[in-house]
Amino acid sequence: MTLADFLFAVLGAGALAAAVIPRLVAGRPLSMPLVFLACGVVLQLLPTPLPEIDLVRDRVWVEHLTEICVIVSLMGAGLALNRPFGRRRWQAPWRLIGIAMPLTIAATGLLAWWLLDWPPAAALLLAAVLAPTDPVLASEVRVGAPTDSEHDEDEVRFALTGEAGLNDGLAFPVVMAAIALAASAGTGMSGDWVGHWLLVDLLYGCLVGVLAGLAVGRLLGWLFFRAGPESFRLSEHREGFVALGATFLSYGVTELAHGYGFLAVFVTACSIRAAERDHGYHAVLHDFVEQVERLLTAGLLFLLGACVAQGALADLTWRGAAVGLLVLLAARPAAGWIAQLGTAAGPRERLVTAFFGIRGIGSLFYLAHALGTEGFHVPAGELWAVVAFTVLASVALHGVTASPVIARLDRLRTLRAHGRRHPGRTPSEADVAGERL
Repeated sequence: MTLADFLFAVLGAGALAAAVIPRLVAGRPLSMPLVFLACGVVLQLLPTPLPEIDLVRDRVWVEHLTEICVIVSLMGAGLALNRPFGRRRWQAPWRLIGIAMPLTIAATGLLAWWLLDWPPAAALLLAAVLAPTDPVLASEVRVGAPTDSEHDEDEVRFALTGEAGLNDGLAFPVVMAAIALAASAGTGMSGDWVGHWLLVDLLYGCLVGVLAGLAVGRLLGWLFFRAGPESFRLSEHREGFVALGATFLSYGVTELAHGYGFLAVFVTACSIRAAERDHGYHAVLHDFVEQVERLLTAGLLFLLGACVAQGALADLTWRGAAVGLLVLLAARPAAGWIAQLGTAAGPRERLVTAFFGIRGIGSLFYLAHALGTEGFHVPAGELWAVVAFTVLASVALHGVTASPVIARLDRLRTLRAHGRRHPGRTPSEADVAGERL
């Protein structure tokens, strides 16, 4: 048995499993990413010719594979959201980005500095790397396929999906701050980097990301729905792979301009969605992106499981594990709860939204990217061990709890909509989603 033949068999079986497993685990305390993670561990422990994976040595491959997965998932998130952009409509994601994210970063950095005794640059890097959330790893907590109504998304799913779409890009300035701080520490710990970081890494990068995303999104929105020649009006042909073209074009153009491509891809997706909000072509684009995203996520989680079985957590200490668990069980839930005070969500919804700050593929990308630019005076294996453990813990914890928790919220909303507010008739999906718990 050659390695190539074995890999073909694994890829084929994995692709078929990615189609079947989501339906098998639906409604159960289990998730597809958790299944693929476990499969990676089990297959590695068997006498199979799986190639050796080293997160430190194979950093470049890890960076680019996770990069593709993140931008595809950002396109899917933006296309799925029904609510138009707005200060009031997007109140929950804005608060999670503006309040919960900085609080979580501060708490994580302090935990790394205090418990792990890491230098400030490494502590800030860990905080930045663990800042992005990733509902892709628990599909129950994200919005579904796009629909014609902007009112049929419940507050929990909308808040978590909108937050994930935004913070995958907005974590980049914090990562750049950690890189600049590490470089500064090697030359005497000066503060000369702060001005450049504010103007270039924060303001310029974010501004270019937003403007490029808007420009590409509006251009493609016109091309998809309003172009004069029918051959250019791509919505008439209903080809889903066009979503990948939009994803890579937006990301590539923005990165060439030294902006934040993650942010641009999400803005592009939202702009395309806004160009013709009720058109059925959005569902075609979203369904294709979701299938590609599922394949990529399954493959990456399988590789992560195999990598763990090969010893990726060998450098993990109990202190590192404690930091990861405290981020998931204390720092994020507390920050998420504080951020939502005063929003339209009810107390149960605020609690669930605060708890499901899922860490995933974005964290792996950011760490791989940062380790390719600067040294942080902490062994790379130790950094990888803490981040990988946190992702594993999140996949397990949130993957097991997402389905029963979200199902209970859905049942409570349905019961309230049937009884209290809409007696005598069957409430619509918008009625159910509008209930506050």
